[in-house]
This record gives sequence, structure tokens and C-alpha cells, in this order.
Amino acid sequence: MTIPNLITSIRIILAPIFIIYLLNEDFPSALIVFILAGVSDAADGLIARLFNQKSELGAYLDPLADKILLISAFIVLSIKNFVPPWLSVVVITRDIMILLGVLFIFLKTSSFPVRPSVLSKTTTFLQLATIFVALSERLFPAFLMYSEYLFWITGLLTISSGLHYMRYWFRTMGEGSFDD
Repeated sequence: MTIPNLITSIRIILAPIFIIYLLNEDFPSALIVFILAGVSDAADGLIARLFNQKSELGAYLDPLADKILLISAFIVLSIKNFVPPWLSVVVITRDIMILLGVLFIFLKTSSFPVRPSVLSKTTTFLQLATIFVALSERLFPAFLMYSEYLFWITGLLTISSGLHYMRYWFRTMGEGSFDD
């Protein structure tokens, strides 16, 4: 077990704690746990690169931890009317599509290098920023005037990222990478 994988595992454990705070409407605590999860996401990647501790497990575990946090956050924030339901549907649909695509390719090839694109990383950053702003609106009402714009930008980029993945998969499958 590498240190980055341990940090990622802690981030997975933070997700249900974050959700419990959200459900109990303890927004300051939820925001603190969310920030800790975000810092741990940055820390595990930095440590993996600096100390050459990249691993195949980490390549799968890190994006999975992000998806657990993001999907659960968008579901609860949508139920609590902090983010529009359409945005949650877009985010969740993209993430399910990505997980199914990776699973399909993995089952067909027995391996699949996980390398998120710049568009995907930007999308994840905007989704995290959207959650941060939605949580912070109660503490910093000035964020309220920007949230609607952020929702639309995040939604459009999430759709673009999903289409980008679909294009990649169709191209990969069309190039004969999959032998039946």
C-alpha cells in the first residue's frame, strides 16, 4: 500500500461522513470535510508524482474516489435544492457512462490505461467548484449571484467531456482494438 493509495482510501471514507453532515444540514462541517477531501485529492497526486509512487491501483482508485464523492454530493445537493436536478442528472449520467465504458473496454482487453484528458480534469474541477459554491452559499451569500452561471458552465463542460469520452471509445472500437 502506497501513501497516495492510503490517502485516496481516506478520501473514500470521508465521502459518507460528508454526506451525513449534508443530510443533517450541518453545512459548515460538510464544507470542512469536503475541503479535506479536496486537499487529500491534490496531496495523493502530488505525493505519487514527487516520490514516484504511482500505481495501477491508484490509477483506478483515485478517479473512483472522486466519483463516489461527486455522485453522492450531487444527489444530496439536488434533493436539498442546492443544485438544479438537471445538473445532477448530467453529472451522474456522465460518470456512469465513464464507469461502464471503462468496464466494457477492460472486459474486452483485460487492461485499460486510465489517463483522464485535460477536458475531463477541468470538468471534475468545475464539478468540485460547483459543490463548494453550493455549500458556501449559506456561509457566503455573495456566491449566490454566481451559482447559476457556474451550474450552466459545469453542465455544458460535463456534457462536452461525456461526448469526448464517447468519441474516444467509438474511435478505439472502430480502429479494430476489439477482436470478437
